[in-house]
Amino acid sequence: MLPAAGLPASQSKSLRYLRPPGALSEQDFESRCIRCGQCGEVCPNRCIQYFGVENGIASLDTPYIIPRQQACILCMKCGEVCPTDAIEPIERDMEPILQKVKMGKARVDENLCLSYQGKTCGVCYRACPLPDIAIRVGRLEQPHVLDGCVGCGLCERSCIQLPHAIRIIPDYT
Repeated sequence: MLPAAGLPASQSKSLRYLRPPGALSEQDFESRCIRCGQCGEVCPNRCIQYFGVENGIASLDTPYIIPRQQACILCMKCGEVCPTDAIEPIERDMEPILQKVKMGKARVDENLCLSYQGKTCGVCYRACPLPDIAIRVGRLEQPHVLDGCVGCGLCERSCIQLPHAIRIIPDYT
């Protein structure tokens, strides 16, 4: 098995990845995607990568995102160029994004989060493109994930704690 995204082959089966915003369900996405690469070409943040065989032959050359490496900025350009609507076009307005983008959902590990250890942080909140809709902060900037989280990964990408105190759990799991 080939390594995934720079990981040893032993870890590639547990690779935690996201599909681009607006992607269909995993099975529908894999069957409809024609592996043209246009989504990655148009992505201004260069967060879209493509699978080799490490995720199975059905995923070969399909796009994915590793939020810790480079998160999605919700520009929605990938859906505009997808010729098969494997990634549906979504307007870059709040309401359509909240209704249609379901990449995953952030989860906070309170045992790792600095704000739950008596220190003030709030980096994840400030990185979120949907503050107070996807995530809010309480006392000492303790993050609380809300139902509006679409799973873009910007909070995970910005987390300064190692291991990461906030992670995106993909929608396909």
